[in-house]
Amino acid sequence: MSLYQLSKLLYELNRDDALKARFRKAPESVADGYALTGEERTALLQPDIGLLYVLGVNGQILMHYAAFCGIEWSDYLQRMRDGVKAHGPVRAGIYAMTTSVDEKIAGA
Repeated sequence: MSLYQLSKLLYELNRDDALKARFRKAPESVADGYALTGEERTALLQPDIGLLYVLGVNGQILMHYAAFCGIEWSDYLQRMRDGVKAHGPVRAGIYAMTTSVDEKIAGA
């Protein structure tokens, strides 16, 4: 259920200008409105794109959050690769890894 809450927050943040404004002013307050684990909350607020990816956030949602945070495309892709190297394979969601890192991540 937690991955759903994290994904929902990011999805809503991508689509709702008022929520974006609130998040810019008080990200902790926005995060409080969702049932997140401590790890998810930390990854969201840092923002740790690699860990968010490993936690299972869909890349289509995550790329918009990265852009919102001012992260350039090539850096976004590298942060996902680095996240897998640092935190292990994707744990949940459609990107859950069933093969080695080298087989799944282009350019790894």
